[in-house]
Amino acid sequence: MDEVLALKESVLFYLDRSGGLEKLVEDCEPFNGPGQSEAVYRFCVSVNPSDVMELDPLLGDRVLHDPLTATSLFRSVCFTSIKTLALIEQIHTENQVNIILKLTHLPPFPEYTLDLTAAPRSYGPTRPLAMEGLVIAMTRTTQYTQGARFLCSDEDCPCSTGYAHIRVHRPGATEAATVKRAFSCLVCGAPLKEDLKFRVLGDKQLVELIHVGVLDVLNVHPQRSLRYQSVTLFLRDELCHSMELGRLYRVLGIPALVHQFPGPTWSVEASSVQPCEPVYPHQVSADLQALLRATAGSPWRFPGLLAHSFGSEVVPPGRYDTLKLALLLSLVQTTAETAEASHSLDLLALASDTLVIDRLMAYSLSLAVRGVRHHAQGEMFASLSGDEHGAGTANIHAGAALLASGGVCMLGDLGGFRKDKLDALQSVLESRAVAVFVPGRRYGQEADQQLSFPVRCSFWALADASELPLLRRERSGARGHSSLLGATEMAPKPSQLAESFGLVLRCPDPLGGPGVLAQTAHTLSLARPPGGEPLYPAAIQLPFRDYKEFLAHARGLRGELSSGAEKMIHGYYMASRRVRCDQNHGVKVSVASVKLMITLAEAHCKLCLRTTVEEEDALIAVLLCENAITLQHGASVLVIPPDPAFPCDLGAGLGALLRRDLLLEDLRQAVLRFIYAYAPGAAAYIAEE
Repeated sequence: MDEVLALKESVLFYLDRSGGLEKLVEDCEPFNGPGQSEAVYRFCVSVNPSDVMELDPLLGDRVLHDPLTATSLFRSVCFTSIKTLALIEQIHTENQVNIILKLTHLPPFPEYTLDLTAAPRSYGPTRPLAMEGLVIAMTRTTQYTQGARFLCSDEDCPCSTGYAHIRVHRPGATEAATVKRAFSCLVCGAPLKEDLKFRVLGDKQLVELIHVGVLDVLNVHPQRSLRYQSVTLFLRDELCHSMELGRLYRVLGIPALVHQFPGPTWSVEASSVQPCEPVYPHQVSADLQALLRATAGSPWRFPGLLAHSFGSEVVPPGRYDTLKLALLLSLVQTTAETAEASHSLDLLALASDTLVIDRLMAYSLSLAVRGVRHHAQGEMFASLSGDEHGAGTANIHAGAALLASGGVCMLGDLGGFRKDKLDALQSVLESRAVAVFVPGRRYGQEADQQLSFPVRCSFWALADASELPLLRRERSGARGHSSLLGATEMAPKPSQLAESFGLVLRCPDPLGGPGVLAQTAHTLSLARPPGGEPLYPAAIQLPFRDYKEFLAHARGLRGELSSGAEKMIHGYYMASRRVRCDQNHGVKVSVASVKLMITLAEAHCKLCLRTTVEEEDALIAVLLCENAITLQHGASVLVIPPDPAFPCDLGAGLGALLRRDLLLEDLRQAVLRFIYAYAPGAAAYIAEE
């Protein structure tokens, strides 16, 4: 008894020192309104285990290793405080106070960490544990019984009135364990009956959490024999809707075995949820720093050389340079903290050799902060199934796009997609959200429900420009077959899909041309045993790790748009809307083009390891955007070469870099003249000379 009193004194002292008593007074105010009479009153108490351990080690041991006893101590102290301070007049017994302990953290020791790859799935200690994982599925919010009042069926028993028999939910308990009809009176032994007027309901949500290592299985790495099993989390009341599909979280909870037909299931009652992201090594290697210093005289050389030598394990240097630059820009711009759709950089590549493009994208996907490859037999966005834990609702499973949250979702060749899949993809690209229809009758609800989940990833896709029904060849007529005007013309519906992607690139490589021969020689060279002379002595040789750490460092930069870059992007947009407007189809340049150019310019700035977006960055964005619009709608007054970002090959050394700088400077002047001639009010900020 003395030990219990000492523990209660420590609880009272801790609540007074930590501000818990003040919060208790505030939480009691809503219950004092007219007509507020409940059987159970629920309060959440924040507990810092370190402070409790410093105050009273014995109480700290109870909090960490015997949470039910610790909850009982806090409930007793809170009830005494409520009665002493007259906070709630309707509370008559201690049983009416339902205390939920919210631990702020746990000691950073293995004993307090639950590894989801080695979870016991059996009887174990019922104490708080910390775990980290990826959300792959969740249910809709349903109701459960927080507490209920029971009365003795014998009218002569004193327990036939009052609040002597109160049952509240405990971790691991089912709904039937809280409100079943097999209870007996503790005084006379007569059966108890529930007073339904005083049943207190709360919200609950079930979430499937899995180890983050499952992302390696979802990537392009070879399939492994290792498999991961998910863990079911129970989120209750204020924790509902605190988790999103495809996000990583750190959860504090109490594991428990739920005894339910046909057998017990292992789950976790969550008490605290916090988003988390893994920390990746990010630094710029000495070779890249030396290259950055050597190319400091030009804002275009460093990213150009990076794109030129990038992916040398797949394609020879100099092949698909524009596509490789776009992949690097997408990798830099897509981060785990991306919260707005405008930061995503979607990419659609049109080529005749889709196999090589697919391999290049798969290689680049390994450099993403999170990369998920969509397979034809898998779900792209979301799927539904029945709940297996007795919640009586639908379980929503995340598809490849939601699992790639904060990263890149590689769709592969669009030629194998059905029309309904392409329509759904276009809808998601335009709205950046997945709409899930839940039929109510099928999943135990009275009405149907439409749910929406945000999509926070970039999409990479490719298409065969010659065989895919997505595109049709340009008919002979007013517009001849010209690489300058665009070699393909899109049907109305596929054209809308391409516009939804934003950045559309054509990778010309005629059959039997020099690119195919170079690719064949490159593949045969890679098949030889390693050693000897480097495959391309003149090209920059950077290991995969240097690229990965460099991109991780560049992602952390934040670019600020300069006045010159803003004027170029705005002027090009206004001029393009003016020259690309016709009576039949209206304006062919949408507002999304502005967001695309800003995203491209910021990504190019970060790829140069700068924090100010200059006019030269905006030029690359304008050229890529104009090239994409030209592929879809044909050329305009602004005439650019077929590959404007790389108008010449960089394999010839320093002379090629100087020539590229001169050509890009000429294109910059051409863009400025285009803006000056056609953008309304451009003369106010662009000089005629």
